[in-house]
Amino acid sequence: MHFLSKTNCLNSYLAFIICGGDFVDARDLAKMIDLTLLKPTATRSDIKLLCENAVKYGFICVVVNPCYVSYAYDLLRGSGVRVGTVVGFPLGANLTEVKVFEAKRAVEAGASEIDMVMNIGAFKSGDYQYVKNDILDVVEAVKSVRGDVIVKVIIETCYLNDKEKVLACSLIKEAGADFVKTSTGFGPGGATIRDVKLLRKSVGSSLGVKASGGIRDLKTALAMIEAGADRIGASAGVKIVEEMLRSSI
Repeated sequence: MHFLSKTNCLNSYLAFIICGGDFVDARDLAKMIDLTLLKPTATRSDIKLLCENAVKYGFICVVVNPCYVSYAYDLLRGSGVRVGTVVGFPLGANLTEVKVFEAKRAVEAGASEIDMVMNIGAFKSGDYQYVKNDILDVVEAVKSVRGDVIVKVIIETCYLNDKEKVLACSLIKEAGADFVKTSTGFGPGGATIRDVKLLRKSVGSSLGVKASGGIRDLKTALAMIEAGADRIGASAGVKIVEEMLRSSI
């Protein structure tokens, strides 16, 4: 077990209790973080640095815009770092066939994780069968290309009440996706502890829970994990892991 530095004992203690007494070091934490860069201004040099940092710190996955999937895949080939991308992002309002095409092309280009946005407008309209089929079609399309592709569905929790969040989880589970994800990071609100707890309670162990949007420091990341998140989506992943490195000796 690592000893705890006096100045950072709170963060280290949180990391310790989250894993039931098995201390989480910075490498363990990185394996729970999708290092993300989805800015419209992201350049190839930005993506190169992102991938270099992903390898350096051992992040489980990078999440990039679809146009950079092939480039990131080539940079990360053989490293063990997965490539993820977004579909129907950030509004979720694309036609299903567009989402299917986008997702399949991404997987063919090297993506092994797809973060798709639920059709929020259809959901709010009460067209739940459409929402479910929208997800199902993407899931079936990507898994027909490669069976181990992980599909995460973003429900944009800031637009939903608690009852809607629970219902969205049910639709995602029925559609065969692998994760429910809180937020795009482009809406008016991001992940909250309360929402992560609610999503975890709703899905139990049947789905993963990814918290994203506004997670910029170690304390927040650890609190999300303690609340039930299996994955953290963060553009500040390097900052979070470096803070963890400084927290233990």
